[in-house]
Amino acid sequence: MATELHETIFMAKQERHKNLFLNYRNLNNFPVELLKDEGLQFLERLYMKRNSLTTLPDNLAQKLPNLIELYLHSNNIVIIPEAIGNLARLQSLDLSNNALQLLCPEIGRLRSLRHLRLSNNQLKCLPPELGDLQELETLDVSMNQLMSLPDRLHRCLSLQNLTADHNLLNHVPRQLCWLHRLNQLSMAANRLTFLPLDLGRSRELQFVFVDNNVDLKGLPSYLYNKVIGCSGCGVSPQVLEGELGEALGEALSEALVGLPAEVKVVGSGADNVVPLEELAMRTLHRTHHQRPTDLNLLPPIALPKSLLDLLQFPLGHCHRCSQVMFTIIYPKLFPLRDTALAGVHRRTTVSFVAYCCSSRCLRTFDLQG
Repeated sequence: MATELHETIFMAKQERHKNLFLNYRNLNNFPVELLKDEGLQFLERLYMKRNSLTTLPDNLAQKLPNLIELYLHSNNIVIIPEAIGNLARLQSLDLSNNALQLLCPEIGRLRSLRHLRLSNNQLKCLPPELGDLQELETLDVSMNQLMSLPDRLHRCLSLQNLTADHNLLNHVPRQLCWLHRLNQLSMAANRLTFLPLDLGRSRELQFVFVDNNVDLKGLPSYLYNKVIGCSGCGVSPQVLEGELGEALGEALSEALVGLPAEVKVVGSGADNVVPLEELAMRTLHRTHHQRPTDLNLLPPIALPKSLLDLLQFPLGHCHRCSQVMFTIIYPKLFPLRDTALAGVHRRTTVSFVAYCCSSRCLRTFDLQG
């Protein structure tokens, strides 16, 4: 086997191969032949899946400077070196099915990276530097032990497909709603209790899979007419007809469990006055976004960081009129069983929830209007 490996690498060097397949070679260590002398300067794609590698060499980028794709699926890699950030041309990195417990911040230096696959590892957190990957289109972090996603992930402006199934996530950062190219979001089998109020507002987002989040009882009505996976969500479907009225009476409060701390008030149709704090925030938002020349009249430093963050990323927009909302929501429930999607989702009692900015919008909102 060693002789065959040596001949394969020797031939790749001699003939300046761009692709090298070293899958299923029972490799415990990275082959030194790849790193001798000048290395493989012409190599663009390296396939090393189904081996027993535990780490990568520090001089990988020096010896293989033109790597575009690196496939290390199904090894025993525990750590990747900081020098991984030197692979300037790397576009695809597959580290699925390994033993990673930590991802180094230098991963954020892979500015050409478009596809990053980290599924089935032992990751408990992700570095904020992932948000520096401006070209990233696909991110798969499913089957890990993640309790949260980096807030800075919203800076990955090219992100189209985010998969985070089978983790320990209890919320989705509302900043992800600002990823206007995001087409598919999958967070099945987590611990979600609610979804961001604005999720689905972007026309690009077409596929959302949140199956088997047992405490998730409400979906933002922006997701109506999208492709939704929500089997195994919500309360038990075994509700007797005689108990239906009482169950629906409690459904709204259940669907609102776990809303962001910034939601200070849940309004009702009887409220005719919007709280002063909410009116002040809306005024500040208009000042900052519609009249940028007036920013000097109110230096941003004069506001607490919590308010600055809220101004930049509001809780959501009214599902009726698109008015921004900061501290108060007026929810309106549409049980999924009463919609056209009821026949598709038989294993759930999840409801769509519309979030409005005032009692007037609450009264006039219609799911299909």
